[in-house]
Amino acid sequence: MSERHKSRAPLRRTYGQAAARPAPLRYRVTRAKEVRPGHSFKFLLPVRGEEEECFLINFHGHFHAFVNRCRHVPMPLDWVDNQFFAEQGRYLMCQTHSAYYQPDTGECVAGPPSACGKLLYRVPLEIKDGVVYARSPQEEFED
Repeated sequence: MSERHKSRAPLRRTYGQAAARPAPLRYRVTRAKEVRPGHSFKFLLPVRGEEEECFLINFHGHFHAFVNRCRHVPMPLDWVDNQFFAEQGRYLMCQTHSAYYQPDTGECVAGPPSACGKLLYRVPLEIKDGVVYARSPQEEFED
């Protein structure tokens, strides 16, 4: 093949080999032992080019993280700083709208009708060597 044709030749990949993708950046949040069951920890995370406030919860020994934004009106859930749990730790609550969310799924189960059934925006987590890491959510936000 001539040099001219080589430069115009289509790129090819051998079947059976996955294309190498760079892993999304992960950000250190805190040590897992610092967030006891029934407690939370707020942190900032770059989302769509802006710093967004997020929160990590320990719900019955399992960690979950969400963008700190009510699905009724885009406002922080915690009226009192870093207070998300309500009803003896059974739900997460928006202190402004009294919307209740399931801690493990982020689904709104009570509150304003426009929020019910919607999910909080989940932040992907990874725990390695006792450290909690977060990655920016890849989903598009509706608000």
